Amino acid sequence: QVQLVESGGGLVQAGGSLRLSCAASGRTFSNYAMGWFRQAPGKEREFVAAISGSGGSTAYADSVKGRFTISRDSAKNTVYLQMNSLKPEDTAVYYCAADANRYFSTRTNDREYDYWGQGTQVTVSS
Repeated sequence: QVQLVESGGGLVQAGGSLRLSCAASGRTFSNYAMGWFRQAPGKEREFVAAISGSGGSTAYADSVKGRFTISRDSAKNTVYLQMNSLKPEDTAVYYCAADANRYFSTRTNDREYDYWGQGTQVTVSS
């Protein structure tokens, strides 16, 4: 069982930056690929970024490429999402998720993820 706790959300002006953190419980953190997803009001949950258990493979949604960076610190059992050049359309609840036993690759389908955090709100004002 893995528990995930997100933090770092908030209100920011367009063009600003935020860094989300996701702290994971458990001693096998490096065995899990980690992903960030988001859900805006009235919309379906969508993939944002993912990183493999090894940290050597990453994936991004086209809408965030070049602006967002996912990283992980296995010593701290934490994954990060650095968000720069934020836009109003980035406003959503952001969720952290863990994909068990995925060391070398990533997946973008939320149905493939095994554990989820409670979410953190990101609001970008224009």
